[in-house]
Amino acid sequence: MPDPKTNTQLLLRVRDASDHEAWAEFAEIYCPVIVRLAKTKGMQDADAEDLSQRVLISIAAAIDRFEPDADRARFRTWLRRVAENAILNALTRGRREESGDESIRSLLEREPATFGPDSDLLRIEYRREIFQLAARQIRYEFEPATWEAFWQTAVEGRDIDQVAAELGKQRGSIYAARSRVIRRLKQKVLEFGDEV
Repeated sequence: MPDPKTNTQLLLRVRDASDHEAWAEFAEIYCPVIVRLAKTKGMQDADAEDLSQRVLISIAAAIDRFEPDADRARFRTWLRRVAENAILNALTRGRREESGDESIRSLLEREPATFGPDSDLLRIEYRREIFQLAARQIRYEFEPATWEAFWQTAVEGRDIDQVAAELGKQRGSIYAARSRVIRRLKQKVLEFGDEV
């Protein structure tokens, strides 16, 4: 599956605070990514959730200054740097920052590093979240047995013969079902757009 990219159109849409649909999609993608990154750094669930909300609020305040630029960092890299620094601040200071804290906003202006284990972690978490979002959006386009054949063999890694027997299907129909879902899933993932 190709590496999903942050959609430039979505970033432009979230500049409009009244575009609730854009913000809902943005939060659906990025909140879980930020939470998982925070939890891998040792934050507890509630603190990680709180941090993700504070990072998104800070992004909302600064997104109008983000300009996609091929010579500078991508949005995911920019976000990773903001989240990483917010996590570090939360862990080292042991106190909660206000949602509009100037230190988080100032992080939004910095040039982030584009390599390293946290960058890789954010890329993996982002890809996982895009996959899950795309899967939720296309799931009901398929018959339940088709979806189960795909999910159990492609996602859960179960043996095709076992799944075929459980679903009362031929081995070839499992391959065909899986192929149809994967093809549609790739299309849906690509809808998330171009890299910024």
